[in-house]
Amino acid sequence: MKLNIFNSQGELNEQLAQYTIAIAKEAIAQKGRFDFVLTGGSSPKGLYQLLSTTYKDQIDWDKTYFFFGDERTVLPFEKDYNGLMAKESFFDNLSLKDGHVFYVDTNLSPGEAAADYKSKLDEHFQNQPIAFDLILLGMGDDAHTASIFPYTDLVHQTNATVARVWVEKLNTNRVSLTAPLINQAKHIAFITFGANKAEALKNVLSDHKDVEKYPSQLINPKDGDLQWFVDEAAASLLS
Repeated sequence: MKLNIFNSQGELNEQLAQYTIAIAKEAIAQKGRFDFVLTGGSSPKGLYQLLSTTYKDQIDWDKTYFFFGDERTVLPFEKDYNGLMAKESFFDNLSLKDGHVFYVDTNLSPGEAAADYKSKLDEHFQNQPIAFDLILLGMGDDAHTASIFPYTDLVHQTNATVARVWVEKLNTNRVSLTAPLINQAKHIAFITFGANKAEALKNVLSDHKDVEKYPSQLINPKDGDLQWFVDEAAASLLS
């Protein structure tokens, strides 16, 4: 694990963009494609805009495939749908080929949507182990990541799959990659900024392990690289 601390959100986005470009070029050179998992929420918007405008010519988008680490169970045209945020801040700036974005089909029931997404992943990876080149993750101020929330069933999920999870505090279902599936990735990058994340970051990175309370502690790639991209405000409570 490597912790990268930056003075500002802008500097963080700049360095994470460069990190993403390097992984994309390496993946395309080695296997002919870049399998890239996006995170939702507001945190990655600046990065997505940077990659799709300033650095638009640095990645071969014709050889890039996009996925989502989790999805909210709202319809695809609703503002809380992670896929819509990515489309508006990222994909609309690119000329992507059909079939290069793997959305979660929330027209289905949550359980069906999870099974459908896993089936799409299996097909894309030709029924071999699913190992993404880069997974971007956010972290909530409750230390959740993807939709692996504290004290939910997903904390104890041991299968590398896509699952439906009931989140009591939000009174809703979510669809999410499980921690074992995330941990098969070659590279994982957390993007975390703001003073409201400082307490969670301190607890997640502490030597005391309590994955039920701090699910982001579950992220520990088996053979891959894990890096945190954080700003000084988020890192303010670290020793």
